[in-house]
Amino acid sequence: MIKLLKNLTFYKWIVLAVFGLVFIQSMSDLYLPTLMADIIDKGVVVGDTPYIWKIGGLMLLVAAFGAFASVIASYYSSKAAMGLGRDIRRKVFTHVEKFSLQDVDHIGTASLITRTTNDITQVQQVVIMMLRMVISAPIMFIGGLIMALSKDAKLSLIIVVTIPLLVGSILLIMNKGIPLFKAVQTRLDRLNLVLRENLTGIRVIRAFNREKEEKIRLQKANKDLTDVSIKVNKVMALLMPVMMLVMNLTVVGVIWFGGIRINNGAMEVGDLMAFIQYIMQIMFALVMASMMFVMIPRAAVSAKRINEVLEMEPTFLDDGTKEANRNRGTLEFDQVSFSYPGAEEPALSNISFKANTGEITAIIGGTGAGKSTLVNLIPRFYDVTSGSIRVNGIDVREASQEEIRSKIGFVPQKALLFTGTIADNIRFGKEDATQEEIEYAANIAQADDFINNMENKYESLITQGGSNVSGGQKQRLSIARALIRKPDIYIFDDSFSALDYKTDAKLREALKSEIAHATVILVAQRVSTVIDADRIIVLDRGEVAGIGTHEELLENNDVYREIVESQLQEEEIA
Repeated sequence: MIKLLKNLTFYKWIVLAVFGLVFIQSMSDLYLPTLMADIIDKGVVVGDTPYIWKIGGLMLLVAAFGAFASVIASYYSSKAAMGLGRDIRRKVFTHVEKFSLQDVDHIGTASLITRTTNDITQVQQVVIMMLRMVISAPIMFIGGLIMALSKDAKLSLIIVVTIPLLVGSILLIMNKGIPLFKAVQTRLDRLNLVLRENLTGIRVIRAFNREKEEKIRLQKANKDLTDVSIKVNKVMALLMPVMMLVMNLTVVGVIWFGGIRINNGAMEVGDLMAFIQYIMQIMFALVMASMMFVMIPRAAVSAKRINEVLEMEPTFLDDGTKEANRNRGTLEFDQVSFSYPGAEEPALSNISFKANTGEITAIIGGTGAGKSTLVNLIPRFYDVTSGSIRVNGIDVREASQEEIRSKIGFVPQKALLFTGTIADNIRFGKEDATQEEIEYAANIAQADDFINNMENKYESLITQGGSNVSGGQKQRLSIARALIRKPDIYIFDDSFSALDYKTDAKLREALKSEIAHATVILVAQRVSTVIDADRIIVLDRGEVAGIGTHEELLENNDVYREIVESQLQEEEIA
């Protein structure tokens, strides 16, 4: 929590202003009971109406001054807290952007969303309260205590009995409640995960008629969160009744013993009224402190979860400074092996090959052979376990991630579009692309036909996740996004799977001239897509089962021949 609060130093002048305004408000509140005592003792008791009006007017002025200070303090405390939340969100987002895919997988997307939204909101709320209470509560408590002692020291002995009782009750309740706050946030993570899976996987759920089962799963996650929330609220619900009981018993005691002292002539009525007000202020200061104690534990749990993200070191950092321009358009795998964290067997073992400018290197293999894993290592989404990968002659670990990725045009297996226009999505590959470049890339990607049929053409809006375009259209826009970048290396990770054979053939033909001065890595399931490649790498269970042209592999490689025979007719093979 303290680590996050250090970010408030940016708002130090606002914080100091809030402290000053809260101090003025607190002093105003402490002065009012003394003025009230004067009205009663010197005005009401003796019947001095002008004095009542005079002191009453002063009370109104002091109250108005305190209220004005309170309003301004609330405004600036909110401004500082919201600014802090914005800064922490930006810091978390910037830090997460440095994570490798395995780092994101380790924490979980759902948990990262909760930590960036709900957890930071918890911290914001407690900061608003702290900025107001961290000065106000001590001043009200100490000031009220001093003023109460000045009115009647003997009567103040009642406080000596009641305050330890109140503080002990608060600490006991907090001890029970703090562990439950962590459980609340953990179960909120779980609910967020289930909701996210249900919303993103709604098509699969409906296709397999799993609505009832998913409803039960959601209900369980929801009930788990509800149960622990009810439990923590039950514990915290005891706090206010206990405080009010102690407070009211204290007031009863003050009135009882104060009445005796007035009867004995040791105290005036006005002083008793002021004393009651100061007792209420002391108790109210403890109430405010206890409210902070309610919020701080939950915020502390949230702060810990945020710090876990901020303190988590990325699996690999940008420690390289070399520029990947030595041998443009070359890609080399040298004895590369890779294992996912916690996996029993490596996903890739001893992969070696070299691809040069103007060549198409195709990668084919059965499901789970390691094709997508291999291409994800090139932009350094994951780091190799052993061996090395060289892009343009430079080891990807010796250059910055930005430098390596600037040389690559990547089309992922699952086409992803962003909300915005079609032009914006294509321009994602090159920020300063002109309209002519956008249209040219779309034409090569065979996307211009359906774009021109849309009402607003390139300014047509893409909804979240590209739900208003088909799978094939998404793939073609993703290809256009990579083409507009004009990189040294193109990576197509099964990027033609949603295209019909005619469009696939036209696209590959159009790509020939466009990618003549670049290296192409083509992952595919279809033999027809890779048949003309300069080099075909056959993967089997994470290992290279063969490298060669279509004809060479067909003659010498059993794994490749099996794939070909499962897809093509005898006449086509011949």
